[in-house]
Parts: sequence; C-alpha cells; structure tokens
Amino acid sequence: MCYCYFRLGQSLQQLPIEERILSGLFLCDEEPSGLLAVMKPEWNEIIALPAEEKCALLDIRPEHIFPWAEELSEEIEIEPFANSFLVQPDLYIRIRPKQNQKVRQKLQIAGVSFNEITQNCFSFNNATQLDKILHLDKEAVVQDYNSQRVGELLDCVRSFFVAPSTALRIYDCCAASGGKSILAYDILGEIDLTVSDIRESILINLKKRFQEAGIKKYKAFVRDLSSKKSDAVQNEHEKFDLIICDAPCSGSGTWSRTPEQLYYFNNDRINYYSQLQQNILSNVIPYLKKDGLLLYITCSVFKKENEQQVQFLQNEFQFELKKMEVLKGYEKKADTLFAVLLQKARPF
Repeated sequence: MCYCYFRLGQSLQQLPIEERILSGLFLCDEEPSGLLAVMKPEWNEIIALPAEEKCALLDIRPEHIFPWAEELSEEIEIEPFANSFLVQPDLYIRIRPKQNQKVRQKLQIAGVSFNEITQNCFSFNNATQLDKILHLDKEAVVQDYNSQRVGELLDCVRSFFVAPSTALRIYDCCAASGGKSILAYDILGEIDLTVSDIRESILINLKKRFQEAGIKKYKAFVRDLSSKKSDAVQNEHEKFDLIICDAPCSGSGTWSRTPEQLYYFNNDRINYYSQLQQNILSNVIPYLKKDGLLLYITCSVFKKENEQQVQFLQNEFQFELKKMEVLKGYEKKADTLFAVLLQKARPF
C-alpha cells in the first residue's frame, strides 16, 4: 500500500490520506483487492482496466503525477513516462560471455519463467530470487535493460583506436559497485582499469563483485571528485584512453523502482545535481589522453543533467559528439537512461 501511495506522485494531494491509499491501490493493481472489495467495490469490479482509463476516471493527468514536464529531455514523452510510475519494473540480467547455456539450464531446472529480450538479456518478475539459482557476477549480472544498452556505445570505442598494442586504459570515475566496469571488461576484453568512488563501503562491494567477475588487474581508491582541491587520480601524470562517468544524478529515470523519490522530490535538486556533475567532469577531463573518449551516463530524464551537460562539455572543453542516446525504458518496464560518447578534440 505504501508503494502504491507513493506511485501517485504529486497527484490527488487534496484527498485525505486514506482516499489516496485506496486510489493508489486501484491505479497500480490489476487483480481484485480484498480491501477495495470492502471500501470501494465499484473500483474493484473494474480494476483490470488499463492504467490510462483508470487515471481518466479519477481525473488524473500525467502532469499531476509528474509535474516537471518542462524539465524533461526532449525525447521523453510525458504521458507514457508518467503512467510508468504506476507499474513495478521488471528485473533484468545480462548473461556474461560463454555463460549463456549454463544460465539457461539453471533457470529451466529451477522452473523460473523469463522473457528473452536479447540472446544475453533476460527479464523476470521483480520478486524473483535469482541469487538462489545463479552465480551472480560470475555467470550473470543483475543489470537493467538500458544499463546493458550502454554497451552499444562501448562497442564503438574500439573503432577509435587503431590496432592498440596494449590494453586500453580506462578510468571508471564514479564506479559505485562496478556494473559499468564489468560491462566494459566483457565488451572490450582485457583492460587496464582504474576505479574510484566517494564511498569506501561501496568500493568494498565492488571488490567482491570484481573477484566473482574475474577482474584482477585494476586499481581502486576513494576520491571525492566534486571537490576542486582533490586530484582525480593518484598519479597526476596518468592519462586514459576512456573515462566512464556514470554520474551521480537525480535518479529520475529509476523512480518507478523507488517511487518515494517521486513523491518527495524538490526540483531545486536538478540544479544541485547539474552543478555536481559539472564539478566532477571538470576534475576528470584533464586526465584524458589526446583524442581520448568520455562516456557520460545518467539515469536521469532531466535535460539539465543530460543534453545541457553535453553542451557544457562542448563549450568548455571542445569535445566532439560521437553518439548520444536517450535510452527510454518506460514502455519496457525498465529504467530510462541518458548516455553520450564524446571525443576530446585536438588542440589547434
């Protein structure tokens, strides 16, 4: 009931809390509810209607749920995006190289149903306990569909380097628990990897995941990249072929998983994250090689965190845009992400 309540976002604020809870159950459930059968039997009889029709019955428009439409990236359609908050997203895995057959067999033996999105991307009901079935991080990685699609930009990276004789030097500067680093390792092969994060506790988790994933050659350290007084890396002379910046952001593309964020969000936070991202980018860009690549990623739907940051990078650092994607997940029961690949321009 709490989740359904928060999924209403900013809508129906005028109603008493009890009415909002019942409205949330009506909008988010598809099966008859014992509570609605007693409290709102007329709603319970039509609970299987599509979300759009139920919203119309309650006079809820998309901008009532998500009132920041003017802040959205241009490619985001407000109606399907707002309605996606009423649905629990799916759980996705990415099958790691040479593990496809083993993963399929384990899932079949366990009798777990799944949808095959691509050969190596499966989706499940969100409550599926895959850790009891699969050797996670070794055989498969729990990773949202559009986080996996970031691999399409990583696929482009090799083409920018002519027959490299050594492993590509990659810095994952906001590494969190290492999902994008494992993705880069699986796509680009052996890499010379450096990772950092502001949180020591999450780097401990990263090291455990790397051990399971078979990643042994890497450097990891704690760094607050938002501070101008902090060196981005341990050796100031280090230069990288590719910097991955999966930047801290509003997380607005993932709020269907954490609807309390939708309910409590203050749009002043957009400017906060935008400035934070610019600080981080400004700190790490000096460590790119000539012609080096920057992969900038957010799980935000706000243009100030997305397209406007690309404009900032082009204006301030003369980056050349190579590929840019708004990875829309709201019609796939997945997260929405923004990803852009840029190349450092040669000085004149």
